[in-house]
Amino acid sequence: MGERRIASRKKSFLRGCIYFNNRRSSVDCLIRDISEQGARLIFSSTIATPDVVDLYVPQKEQTLRAHVQWRHGDEIGVAFPEEAHMPELATPEDADVGERLHKLEAEVAALRRIIRRLQAVVPAADVDVA
Repeated sequence: MGERRIASRKKSFLRGCIYFNNRRSSVDCLIRDISEQGARLIFSSTIATPDVVDLYVPQKEQTLRAHVQWRHGDEIGVAFPEEAHMPELATPEDADVGERLHKLEAEVAALRRIIRRLQAVVPAADVDVA
């Protein structure tokens, strides 16, 4: 099977995160190769994703709309629509909001882990109220 891509992808080892369900769901990934037209993403396990996701690349402070083109085990291939290639549409404020959102989501996840640990320590059923 020959190469069908218009632009060749560059090997990468970037951390990424995909968002879907109106940014209510997120999954961390590794971006193994990327071009202006698409990328190959690797996950820690096989996941179910919708056909359209937002790919956040923290190192580049960039979020791109991505259309899933193929799925194979713990990897997916995504394509970026033409409008995603126009950097003049992205403002520094957009990147700042995305970064703040990413930090807040990480903080919420950390707080949820703390709550789960605390709930495991304090038994809820055997409490006598006088």
